[in-house]
Amino acid sequence: MDIFQQNYKQKLEETMIGYVQAKEMPSTIKEAMVYSLQAGGKRIRPVLLLAVIEGFKKDPKLGLKTAAALEMIHTYSLIHDDLPSMDDDDLRRGKPTNHKVFGEAMAILAGDGLLTHSFGLIAEDPLITSDQKVKLIGLLARFAGPEGMVGGQVADIEGENKKLSVEELETIHVHKTGKLLIFSVLAGAVIAGADEEEQTMLERFAYHIGLAFQIQDDILDIEGTEELIGKRIGSDESKQKSTYPGLLTIDGAKKKLQFHFDEALDSLNGLDMDTGLLKQISHLIVNRNH
Repeated sequence: MDIFQQNYKQKLEETMIGYVQAKEMPSTIKEAMVYSLQAGGKRIRPVLLLAVIEGFKKDPKLGLKTAAALEMIHTYSLIHDDLPSMDDDDLRRGKPTNHKVFGEAMAILAGDGLLTHSFGLIAEDPLITSDQKVKLIGLLARFAGPEGMVGGQVADIEGENKKLSVEELETIHVHKTGKLLIFSVLAGAVIAGADEEEQTMLERFAYHIGLAFQIQDDILDIEGTEELIGKRIGSDESKQKSTYPGLLTIDGAKKKLQFHFDEALDSLNGLDMDTGLLKQISHLIVNRNH
């Protein structure tokens, strides 16, 4: 897993940054876009996408541009989430947030630029078919937009200063975090030529691993360190957001994390593919300390 992840993380970053650098645009927005793309991170979403393709014994390079587009969308969402009008964060991955370096207006435009460029990256990919491009662009628009990630962010904002139920909190996180993870595995499946039954099983896997991802985030917001996580600890509590530990206690949240982890792994049983990498990524998600 480490070799696979490191190998494709480098290729992914070269693809994203090379695509932005090659386009004609004002130098300030180019600098702002590249700044956040170079901020690092685990690259879980694109690695998941490529791991699905590898699991079906196809060349992961077929999904490299789609994986880069996905990470560009994730990066834009982080830039916007950090804005004073949203989460008002000063640090992201141990570096000053985009708006702290380039100002709020340029940070908004850098996010807009990454969002729109991501669809161009898929549309211009010579390694996948026209039918695959149409399918991927449609899925990405749905899972990243108001039916998915953006809608989850709306519900998250509206849920501040309210005592949510576990079911309401789960709905927020399925959309805010989970939908892009679902896109990751479905995109890999589309590129690899998986059938509908296989896609359904992979979608179930992604649903549960997405919730496990968010529960671990909530736990780390209490138990983690700013040095490792790269942003302020306890920010959810200070914003009076409902969290899994807040609703279930730390022990209850950890039990819920284990439940979703087990369900995710169970979803992989019966798939006619090598699921080794997906299982390794799942372990990485639930055991990470940042």
